[in-house]
Amino acid sequence: MAVFRLPREKVFPDPDLAEPDGLLAVGGDLSPERLLRAYSEGIFPWYSEETPILWWSPEPRMVLLPAELHVPRSLGRTLRSGRYEIRSDSAFGEVIRSCASRERPGQDGTWITGEMIEAYEELHRLGHAHSFEAWDAEGLAGGLYGVALGGAFFGESMFADRPDASKAAFVTAVEWMRGWGVELVDCQVDTEHLRRFGAREITRAEFRARLRNALATAGRGGRWTMGGGG
Repeated sequence: MAVFRLPREKVFPDPDLAEPDGLLAVGGDLSPERLLRAYSEGIFPWYSEETPILWWSPEPRMVLLPAELHVPRSLGRTLRSGRYEIRSDSAFGEVIRSCASRERPGQDGTWITGEMIEAYEELHRLGHAHSFEAWDAEGLAGGLYGVALGGAFFGESMFADRPDASKAAFVTAVEWMRGWGVELVDCQVDTEHLRRFGAREITRAEFRARLRNALATAGRGGRWTMGGGG
């Protein structure tokens, strides 16, 4: 197999041609048209300041089906306590910048480059990228952001400055999205953290089939409103 160099046209090679590690293509741009085309085909960008834009389609794929969401008992207590107010789309820029600035075990630097921030803020302005935030008396405590298409939500990154903040935002977001028809949450790659919420790995073929079904569902565009600040 080979890694493909993308042309100017907003097209991608067949994801089944990806390398064993999931790398599919290099180059292109982060225009809204190309990003939305990529997500609709199960492809996402992931790279660093030192590399060109890299596009991935992992095999297997980590997903969470909202109907299979598991809320750990300790997190359930946090949610019932009312410690955090969960909002949506009230601080997208703060969330993505916080995700970019946090140090993570096993990572040297961030993959959320300045170019990525600009691109996803544009998707947010167009109503395709969304944030979910956990707020407390001190302000923004944690959150996550991702891209929505039809009945699919593609999670990108999360951060927490206080205990359970991002977890509370995540499970509340999944429950809320399930209520209006989201049937697939893409988690991209396997982590033990996500497995605790019921996420699991599936084959690329199953992922693409589920994605096609999800994209046939009418999506919810524009700004999402959940919570007092949304």
